[in-house]
Amino acid sequence: MSSAERQQLIIDTLKASTQPITGTEFAKKTNVSRQVIVQDVSILKAKNEPIIATSQGYLYLNQDSDNQLKQKVIVCKHTPEQTRKELNIIVDYGVSVRDVIVEHAVYGDLTASLHVSNRKEVDQFIKRIQNTNARYLLTLAEGLHLHTLEADSLEKIDAACRDLEKAGILVPE
Repeated sequence: MSSAERQQLIIDTLKASTQPITGTEFAKKTNVSRQVIVQDVSILKAKNEPIIATSQGYLYLNQDSDNQLKQKVIVCKHTPEQTRKELNIIVDYGVSVRDVIVEHAVYGDLTASLHVSNRKEVDQFIKRIQNTNARYLLTLAEGLHLHTLEADSLEKIDAACRDLEKAGILVPE
């Protein structure tokens, strides 16, 4: 399979999927290394394909469905140990956490895609952090970070924010 055929397969598979697909899954399907897939995805991104890497795998952002969702950026502050509590509060209201953003003294804003929408995905994210001994981005900014939240209504986002505020996690505007 040529690189062009492999890249087209990646695009077609991601467009057809509603769930993230890992680089390892693509590597097995195409009989190449995961690193080759990472390179293919980088090339596709450079060609302006709306592919993002999340903690669960790659997603193709469908522009049409994103327009139906309401978004709000919130500011939070907590310890790494409170991450599960924060994310569970949000997803329990039917709200998705699109990303996390921290301000770095040298690099400026650092953004990482999360795309967690339910407790199972929260658990997978936390487990992946623990299994890889990775640090949460919030540790770069003394716990202060932003999230882009998405839901089919602002009421759901506002309800999640009220609970985050009660938990002492949401930074008041």
